[in-house]
Amino acid sequence: MKLKRFFLRYYPPGIILEFEKGGYLRTKSIDLLDLTPETNPDELVAEIRQSEPLITESRADQVKQLIFRLQQKQGQQDHHRFCFFKELKAHILPLTNVAFDKSGSRFITGSYDRTCRVWDTASGTELHTLEGHRNVVYAIAFNNPYGDKIATGSFDKTCKLWCAETGKCFHTFRGHIAEIVCLAFNPQSTLVATGSMDTTAKLWDVETGEEVATLTGHTAEVLSLCFNTVGSQLVTGSFDHTVAIWDVASGRRVHTLIGHRGEISNVQFNWDCSLIVTGSMDKTCKLWETVSGKCVATLVGHKEEVLDVCFDLSGQTIATASADEEGQESRFQDVLCFLCHML
Repeated sequence: MKLKRFFLRYYPPGIILEFEKGGYLRTKSIDLLDLTPETNPDELVAEIRQSEPLITESRADQVKQLIFRLQQKQGQQDHHRFCFFKELKAHILPLTNVAFDKSGSRFITGSYDRTCRVWDTASGTELHTLEGHRNVVYAIAFNNPYGDKIATGSFDKTCKLWCAETGKCFHTFRGHIAEIVCLAFNPQSTLVATGSMDTTAKLWDVETGEEVATLTGHTAEVLSLCFNTVGSQLVTGSFDHTVAIWDVASGRRVHTLIGHRGEISNVQFNWDCSLIVTGSMDKTCKLWETVSGKCVATLVGHKEEVLDVCFDLSGQTIATASADEEGQESRFQDVLCFLCHML
């Protein structure tokens, strides 16, 4: 292995290593989730060198400088101001989804009008209209962090892969026998995962357009899925009240997470992939240990279905969204968000 260069990740703090192995460029991340402005850089560099053979003595000063930059960023005071920016109206039917690329310079919208549109964020200019689906475009995603491809999943039972720069369709993935309702790229942008009302999830090869695996075992619709940050595992949530963890390389189911009493609305790994959070129509959110598949906490408090759930990037805080509605005065505030700090 030969180290080529470093990339800095400000949040959550970390350093990405690009290296050559077997004639191919690969990446790995050094996560510095506990880094603070008070952390001793020399001690941290020594600790990193003990566990990472790519960081040799000749590279130690470079790593130290990167740590300094991360600490400087942490010490900066952010003064956020939020205001209405722009309103865009182009789709002729309601939107189903919206997603930004990694830099935030472009975003995409899916719609009941069977199209996906690509927009320039700063100007509001429409860059491309992605046409070809024969039914609602329900699930959309950029292949972040690269941002050069877009995947769209549709009620027409297909997923399409597009060039983000030209709007050209590379592949149409066919194989599901019911509507596609969720999708995701793996971090390496070599696979697309799709979840369907046909109770299965599928893995597709981005380069060839071929189906790699069909993940079977759920007994109801697969409504949510998520890769871990290294792309080795996929987690799926279903209306059968269960969550499954899959080994991507083999397509084998590693764990089935059983405990919810209602349909699963969303699933997500935390940043270091040690935990999975799930939201459910049973009005609760649960935390699960990835390695063992055991439930480690049940978060209660919502009075109606939990419709969405996510970790912050540090993995220390969870936000949940629910169909709660408390009285007439708050009828326009149907989403209740609360923060659950892990002890």
